[in-house]
Amino acid sequence: MLPDDLKTLLLRDLASVQRELDLYPDDAAVWQEVPSLPNSAGTLALHLAGGTRHFFGTVMAGSDYVRQRDAEFSRRGVARSELAADLAAAMESVRAAFERLNSDDLDRPFPVVLGDGPLSTRLTLLHLVTHLAYHLGQIDSHRRVVTGSAVSAGTLLPPRP
Repeated sequence: MLPDDLKTLLLRDLASVQRELDLYPDDAAVWQEVPSLPNSAGTLALHLAGGTRHFFGTVMAGSDYVRQRDAEFSRRGVARSELAADLAAAMESVRAAFERLNSDDLDRPFPVVLGDGPLSTRLTLLHLVTHLAYHLGQIDSHRRVVTGSAVSAGTLLPPRP
């Protein structure tokens, strides 16, 4: 069933973000700026956690989380332990959202308009999954440039249901 598959991919990739952060030698390296990359891994982790908590927690599961998108891109120097807590909260938001979602919901309009107009919940969820994967790849590239290490964080492991 598509909702279960999407949940599996989201949880896998959020866990992969955490594994990527764990491979940095220290907290400062997560925030190191690289001339050819638009964002540090820390910025992307904040963005992914914030966006996930907003769309899955607030919009879909009715949590009281209030997103501060500008802060996702302006905060610096956040410790990896705090990023880990944010990512764990994001994973809980995903679980809560999918507890409420059923297959019939997929064809309904997503409650929040993204971009130019209303999208189905199915298309919005697919967009959010690919958005997460895109930024996960950016984090992987950032880590490899900053650390000089080609060690894999296991981001392409098959998903586990």
